[in-house]
Amino acid sequence: MKIEAVRKYALSLPEAAEAPHFDFASFRVRGKIFVTVPPGDEYVHVFLDDDAREQAIELHDEFVEKLFWGRKVLGVRVRLSRANAPVVKKLIHSAWARKAPKALVDA
Repeated sequence: MKIEAVRKYALSLPEAAEAPHFDFASFRVRGKIFVTVPPGDEYVHVFLDDDAREQAIELHDEFVEKLFWGRKVLGVRVRLSRANAPVVKKLIHSAWARKAPKALVDA
């Protein structure tokens, strides 16, 4: 999967916007980050809840791994060169839905 496809999908979600986050790109809904892109465009960081994260790692360990922030796990790191596009889109949608207001998700 290419970063351009990630960008296109993330921005297709309601009220999603792209903004810089230090030296990363980020995708946000109403100011809340749901995906970041580290420099190099090889990976995306997707901020999932614990259950979604563990399921994604279990089912797709060939391209999904835990995303650490210090000792804390915040989501998943996805290696785009190995990633399955429909799975990545599902992960991104889950992260967006987690951060978006309930009324927006339900709409």
